[in-house]
Amino acid sequence: MSKEIAVIGAGSWGTALASVCAENGHSVTLWVRDERIAKEISDSRTNKKYLPDVVLPDTICAETDLEAAVAGKQVVLLVVPSHAMRSVVRQMAPQLTADTLLIHAAKGLEIESRKRMSEVIREEVPGEIGDNLVVLTGPSHAEEVVRRSPTTVVVASESAERGMQAQDVLMNGYFRVYTNPDLVGAEVAGALKNIIALGAGLSDGLGFGDNAKAALLTRGLAEIARLGIKLGANPLTFAGLAGVGDLVVTCTSKHSRNWRAGYLLGQGEPLQKVLEQMGMVVEGIRTTKAAYSLSREEQVTMPITHVLHSVLFEGMEARQGVDELMGRGRTFELEDIMNYPM
Repeated sequence: MSKEIAVIGAGSWGTALASVCAENGHSVTLWVRDERIAKEISDSRTNKKYLPDVVLPDTICAETDLEAAVAGKQVVLLVVPSHAMRSVVRQMAPQLTADTLLIHAAKGLEIESRKRMSEVIREEVPGEIGDNLVVLTGPSHAEEVVRRSPTTVVVASESAERGMQAQDVLMNGYFRVYTNPDLVGAEVAGALKNIIALGAGLSDGLGFGDNAKAALLTRGLAEIARLGIKLGANPLTFAGLAGVGDLVVTCTSKHSRNWRAGYLLGQGEPLQKVLEQMGMVVEGIRTTKAAYSLSREEQVTMPITHVLHSVLFEGMEARQGVDELMGRGRTFELEDIMNYPM
């Protein structure tokens, strides 16, 4: 059945999800902060800043008023950067109802509180609305989704009914949606894979090969799982689309802004210049800071995250960071599994 949907955020991923929903026959309002982009979408059906050479469905309506975009909608997709999530949700909360299906697709942690996005959202909306929350994550570059390249994602929710409702809204012939009850694991995996993607780009920028990248992805997944399990996640989530699936695509693709930022850092560019060149939010940089603090708070060993934190924020040279990782004392590979109940 056709739904009235608001997509909050007109970056590349928000625009792509708006396109998916429109092609599924839903009525879509896309909230756009920049009036120039809103006018471009309305007049030309394009969003060239984020998705060049893509023509959007005529049924997408651009709106710059957040409250107007959300009012009366049955489904709200939150696709804003993690640092903006709290303020955006606080502003739109009065327009939500107990029946609103709330889906968020942000992959990050709040730096100040080190909280997952679902925790942030639940603090800003009434309890019954927070119970409707669904997380959308998985390997899904916007540039490929809008070109209808086969894509599989996962929606995680503590409510099986709400998960299946999100599945029905989003799924079509090129966008396959699985469900998973592990909201914690889905969010931790989605946020922390951006840290490892920074490391993968850094490794490539330094001129290392496939051996180094394979090691980084494998050991990166181990430390993501360590923290996730400590926070209550199901270990099997990290072997699925939210975990290894999203990790692989983000660490190896030319579309990955986190990989690109890491690559530039590996080439010797200073962090501030990298951020200026990117022109878009690089979630992995902020998430590195939050995950570093969280790992210390939870007493979870995360050596890759700690080294990247030193490189990004403490002036450590990238090659020194590599030496530090390679020079660690002997460990047992399966200790991550042995130390936690399955």
